Amino acid sequence: MKKVPIYQLKVTLKGSKPPIWRRIQVRSDIRLDKLHYILQITMGWLGGHLHMFEVNGIPYSEPDPEFPGDTENERKVRLDRIAGKGSVIRYEYDFGDSWVHDIKIEKVIDPEPGVHYPRCIAGERACPPEDCGGIWGYEHFLEAIGNPEHEEHATMLDWIGGGFDPETFDLDGVNEDLGQLR
Repeated sequence: MKKVPIYQLKVTLKGSKPPIWRRIQVRSDIRLDKLHYILQITMGWLGGHLHMFEVNGIPYSEPDPEFPGDTENERKVRLDRIAGKGSVIRYEYDFGDSWVHDIKIEKVIDPEPGVHYPRCIAGERACPPEDCGGIWGYEHFLEAIGNPEHEEHATMLDWIGGGFDPETFDLDGVNEDLGQLR
């Protein structure tokens, strides 16, 4: 049986300073709808908003019966059919907050014996909270929670549930959650 190559992807949240990123490994033959779920887990999003991929100017997303033909059906597209080593894919999550990610296919590798894919092998920084208003809202959120004198300090801490560390990334937790997909 032929082994399916593995794509190593670097996912970077555009506009984040310092950068928020993840390095993941997925089967090259994964469908885009499955990649969406992997990205949600890996980045830390909750999945309650619309999303879209764009590759070479072609948009891919969930089919919308009200707007047929606006995008290609992501459920019918395999990653290895539209992208290869060096390709950059645009992934947008939550059109209101507009969380735009660049996904670069860094390399193509052979699967390692005994390793389950998908897996996350590295990352930096926490994912911004859902519905905080995009990159600009996230910057405001961090400013408010980091300054006890800020007029929204208590409100923002209450909204986030008491505390938030923007530097924390839980690699083991992400891989445990990815393990649920297998």
